Amino acid sequence: MEKSYKIELNKERKYKPKGLGDTIESITKATGIKKAVETVTKAAGVKDCGCGRRKDALNKLFPYNK
Repeated sequence: MEKSYKIELNKERKYKPKGLGDTIESITKATGIKKAVETVTKAAGVKDCGCGRRKDALNKLFPYNK
């Protein structure tokens, strides 16, 4: 018996990215890189990997105009 899978694309985003930092964050979430970095930094005993600060800096340097 063959299973069919239906993929639904969410055409309406919950939020619009403010800049390049938000776009990079969404890519790293989708690929699993963000979760891997969080796991490794937690295992190494590091509290913060700096992702949030880096995202904010990239959003300020490369904002998307409305």
